[in-house]
Amino acid sequence: MESAIDNANVVLDGDETVKRFRLLRLCIPLLVYIVIVFFFSFMVPKFLLERTQVKGASMEDTLHDGDDIVINKLAYRFSSPSRYDVIVFYPQGNVKGDYFVKRVIALPGETIQIINGVIFIDGKQVEEDYGTNAIVGAGQAANPITLGKNEYFVLGDNRIISKDSRYESVGIVKKDYIVGEAWLRIFPMKEFGRID
Repeated sequence: MESAIDNANVVLDGDETVKRFRLLRLCIPLLVYIVIVFFFSFMVPKFLLERTQVKGASMEDTLHDGDDIVINKLAYRFSSPSRYDVIVFYPQGNVKGDYFVKRVIALPGETIQIINGVIFIDGKQVEEDYGTNAIVGAGQAANPITLGKNEYFVLGDNRIISKDSRYESVGIVKKDYIVGEAWLRIFPMKEFGRID
């Protein structure tokens, strides 16, 4: 009689172990799913890639109002923007405001000036074909501006309407203000591709 009770206890303990094992087998895929969702919902947009939408016409003909683009947030973690890169940044470092999308024209240590609608960097005329219109207003760049370490001068491609480094409201862009590179246009589909 005593041995029958012992056997019953062993069987009950075995059933409990099987139940726990089954529960664990059900929970592991759920936990993996939660980790994947968290990674793609929070970590990817914060540190790797983020989708945003262009507002306004200041970057025409490169980008248009309503274009959906992907920001490459890793682009400048280990390197610096190059001349003519299209960057996404917070003007004046205002992280609570909207992103701005502009093109890098002058780099740290360079002196930029705009004279009669012509861009000069370190006294030499810049030959570039990104601007869709002649520059009408030089703004702050009517006088020479020498950029400090990690500072960039940016312009919109639509020079007539763009609010960019020529204006105090945007000003010089510090590297700390840069969110990343405007990397890929994903909508409209007919213009899908890398942003140059």
